[in-house]
Order: sequence, then C-alpha cells, then structure tokens
Amino acid sequence: MPTPRETILTALHARLLALPATALRGEVLPERVPTGGLLILRDGEPGEPEVTLSPLRYHYQHRAEIEAVVQGADRDVAFDTLTAGIGETVTADRTLGGLCDWVEAEAPRPLDLPVEGAAPLKAAVIPVVLHYSTADPLG
Repeated sequence: MPTPRETILTALHARLLALPATALRGEVLPERVPTGGLLILRDGEPGEPEVTLSPLRYHYQHRAEIEAVVQGADRDVAFDTLTAGIGETVTADRTLGGLCDWVEAEAPRPLDLPVEGAAPLKAAVIPVVLHYSTADPLG
C-alpha cells in the first residue's frame, strides 16, 4: 500500500496530466520539448515535521517542484498559459480529493534559455507546498 506522501504526489501528477502539456514525474529533461509544453513533477523535500503526541502525528509542509518548460516563438504566451493552467488545477481542489490539508503553488521565476540551433526555451521551477499529516514519517 502506498504511503500518504506517494499517494499525494501521484494525485498531484494525475491533476497535471489533465493539462495540455506533457506531464512527467521524476524524469530527466528530454531532448525535445513537446509543442504544448512540458511539466516535470519532482518529489521534492518533506522537510522537518511538526509533531503532536496525542495522538502521534507528523505534520509536513512538503515542498514538491514542477518544472515548466515551453519552446517556440510564442513562448511568453505559452508559458503564461501553462502556468495559469497549473494555478487553476491547484486551486480547483486544494485538498487533492481530501488527501492533503492544503496545496499551495508559489510564483514561478521564469528565465529564457538559449538553445543552439533551435528556438529558445522559457522555463521555471514552480514550488508546490503540500500540507499533510501522517502517523509515521516512513509510512
């Protein structure tokens, strides 16, 4: 049976799959960026939990990351559309169907990356904070 952490990350990835971009999880950046853009969900860091003792619960503010990448002449508009779609996906269900206490995406810091012999990339890492509790830090 998957842990709460894995269940939450899987649910977030499933939400990203509904966007028009190609959504991967934990993959390396491919050589080519798909026309609709590319999202790569990184598991990130759960951080140090706050602990309550009765009952014993570990409360995490897990920082996952979404790498968003677009390429082409209209990359500014495509990037804006893609990041807005991520925002809408997160705000549509801030508990991921009751799996999390709260999900919060942070603002991206985009940058343009030149590519030799091809159109430049526009990319950013979008931190996503997943608030959840579990009875076991390994479970």
